[in-house]
Amino acid sequence: MNILEEIIASKYKEVEEKKGLFPTKLLERSLYFSGQTVSLKKYLLREDKSGIIAEIKRQSPSKGVINAHLDVERTAIGYMQAGASALSVLTDKKNFGGSNDDLTVARKFNFCPILRKDFIVDEYQIVEAKSIGADAILLIAAALKPEQIERLASFAKSLNLEVLMEVHNKEELEESLNQHLDLVGVNNRNLKTFEVDINTSKELAKDIPNEFVKVSESGISTPDAILELQKHGFNGFLIGERFMQSGRPERSCKRFIETLNLAKREHANA
Repeated sequence: MNILEEIIASKYKEVEEKKGLFPTKLLERSLYFSGQTVSLKKYLLREDKSGIIAEIKRQSPSKGVINAHLDVERTAIGYMQAGASALSVLTDKKNFGGSNDDLTVARKFNFCPILRKDFIVDEYQIVEAKSIGADAILLIAAALKPEQIERLASFAKSLNLEVLMEVHNKEELEESLNQHLDLVGVNNRNLKTFEVDINTSKELAKDIPNEFVKVSESGISTPDAILELQKHGFNGFLIGERFMQSGRPERSCKRFIETLNLAKREHANA
């Protein structure tokens, strides 16, 4: 088993345990469950925003601990003040050190779209996502069969949640596209070698139908990389480790977006 397969196997067990502890009917009583969601798709297409989905992530299987003393409230507020278009919050505890509480804290202090980033394998997790205040969910093509993706995406839409499907190669993209998706993300990280190459996004861009908002994920470390990806039709840029490696991720994000805006003006005037 590779790391992803191990994570998915343990996730099925985790979901079954949660169903016993927190039944769906209990989740549906949450304040957020009947609330209005915010469109991630629309925010990424806004010209007054950066297109950056700023991520809250304590650790990862490939990097280990990234930010052990993360202040979710301060970081989430700071990301928005810095000009991020949206937030991505890791809620997987075992592999990423996250929790549902992290997302709820971020929701409490922000009106922007929030992506729940986890390994979703069951409709229960989608109900859970809505109950903790998420606006969008992530479905990973490498972890699910095409029919599972379509079923889960359809269910998410029934709860007014948007769906970002993540792919790593052309095969996953062609097999898994369906009408219930809103955004398609290209993960630039090779799941087998963990090497990162943003050329993966560039190569797949032309194969993503224009009806879906294109998002590039992983390995985006400079504003110039964003400017380059925009030429290939990308409107969303998920950045986590680049900010999280700083003791104050929100300040790192602010400096990054200021540099990006300056670069945009220079290119416009060139």
